[in-house]
Formats: sequence, C-alpha cells, structure tokens
Amino acid sequence: MSRLRIRVSDWPRRALVLTDTPDPDCPECEGEGAIEFDYGDPETGEYDGTDSEPCPCWDDTRRLVLLPLPRRPRRLRRRHHGRDPWAPGGYSNEPPF
Repeated sequence: MSRLRIRVSDWPRRALVLTDTPDPDCPECEGEGAIEFDYGDPETGEYDGTDSEPCPCWDDTRRLVLLPLPRRPRRLRRRHHGRDPWAPGGYSNEPPF
C-alpha cells in the first residue's frame, strides 16, 4: 500500500514535493508519525515537558521534487508589520479585555 502524498515545500526552495506519510495502521504511533513521551525533573519528580521521537514506520527524509514553484513577486508577498490588518489604519483603538 502506497502512502505517498503531494505537498508544498518551502525549504530550501518552494516546490511541489512527493513525500512519504506515516502508516495509519501503525500500532506504535497510531498514524501520527512520532511517539510522544513525558519527562520530569529528576530531583522533584514533577512534570517538565513532552518530547517526541520519530516512529520507524515513517521516513520524513524520503522526498522527490516534482515541480519547482516560482517565487512570488514582491508586491504580492504578505507584509506583517506587527499591526492588526483589520483595525482602522492598521491599529486598534479598542481596550484589551
């Protein structure tokens, strides 16, 4: 059974890429592609975070570039200047709640 999927890759250059996906029937990761585990502080035993490691059912380095995509012209690229684009003039005059 093939688990290949077409995706858009942004690195190192925008392109359409044929890539492998995790096995949806994998008993270890249940189709997520990674196995998460919690870890704690060894001195106190308190929860300290969650980490994950890739599942052997999936190789995220298997990729095949199908079609390089052109760069967007500068005038069509998104510009985020830290302002709210929906506020009048780009700035909000409402108090935060």
